[in-house]
Amino acid sequence: MPTDVIKAKNYLLSLGIHGEIPMGSERMEMRKRQMSGQQELVAGGTTTGTAPAQHEQAGQGERASNACCFCWCCCCSCSCLTVRNEDREERNRKASHDVKAEDPGDCEESPKPTMDEVCSWGQSFDKLMRCPAGRCAFRQFLRTEFSEENMLFWLACEEFSKETNKSVIKEKARLIYEDYISILSPKEVSLDSRVREVINRNMLEPTSHTFDDAQLQIYTLMQRDSYPRFMNSPVYKNLLKSVSEQCPES
Repeated sequence: MPTDVIKAKNYLLSLGIHGEIPMGSERMEMRKRQMSGQQELVAGGTTTGTAPAQHEQAGQGERASNACCFCWCCCCSCSCLTVRNEDREERNRKASHDVKAEDPGDCEESPKPTMDEVCSWGQSFDKLMRCPAGRCAFRQFLRTEFSEENMLFWLACEEFSKETNKSVIKEKARLIYEDYISILSPKEVSLDSRVREVINRNMLEPTSHTFDDAQLQIYTLMQRDSYPRFMNSPVYKNLLKSVSEQCPES
């Protein structure tokens, strides 16, 4: 055998002895380890994929639970608001029923005025306001001047001043304030700052005299401003003519 071949065999044997070239059993062992590692990777991937799914399901369950909680809270809140609104509407209906007498319809019910009564209206504003037919005619005139709220306020105060029930007084005072004193009301009457301050103080503990100063101021305003024009208006002249024509027949 040639010397080179012998050297090569010896070299290969030395490599096998030192383990640099894996033998049959070692190769099998390495394959087992590789397969085991691959199985672990697959199992790990499956576990990793399952965890997010479980987390997502848990999140959906939590959201569903929160949605139920939210719906329940909303329903509960809506129910509470509905009950409160119904209570408020009921109170307003009762208050409106109590204050109906303060806001008569188109006019107070009164018999047709006589010639003497119509003539007396020209003598003084007090005589006009003491007569139901006179107040009705004057109110019709104020409506043409877009100042009917002055008469409505005065009539409301007249009724209010006769009230004795404390709980009714408190409720009616609130309604009169909202209808005629509040700057947000379309029927706000013209009052000076002093009277408004008095009313605001009186509203803390309202009595039947809460609006006395305001009623007097509006009465004076109608007397000085609207009454002279009423006496020269077609409303008064036509009424005077109507009753004068009926005098001979009566």
